[in-house]
Amino acid sequence: MRKALPEARVEGVDCMSGCTRDQTVAFRSAGKVAYLFGDLTEDDLPDLQRFAALYAASPDGRLADARVLGPLRLKAVARIPG
Repeated sequence: MRKALPEARVEGVDCMSGCTRDQTVAFRSAGKVAYLFGDLTEDDLPDLQRFAALYAASPDGRLADARVLGPLRLKAVARIPG
C-alpha cells in the first residue's frame, strides 16, 4: 500500500473490525467522510489509487457518483460521516 499510494500516510493497525474480510483499508481525513473497503486484493490497487486521488480532490470526501470506482464500489463496507 505504501508503494502504491506514496502521497498518502499509510498506517497498519491491528483491527478495523473487518476480520471476516481479506485485507481491509480505510480512508480518513479531517473534516471528510471516511470510507472502509474490504476483501481487497492486489488487483484492486489501481482502483484504490483512483479513489485516493478523487478523495484527496474532494473538499468533503464525498463522491457524486461511485461508478467511477469500478469494482471497488462493490467492496465498500462503510461510509462514515466526517
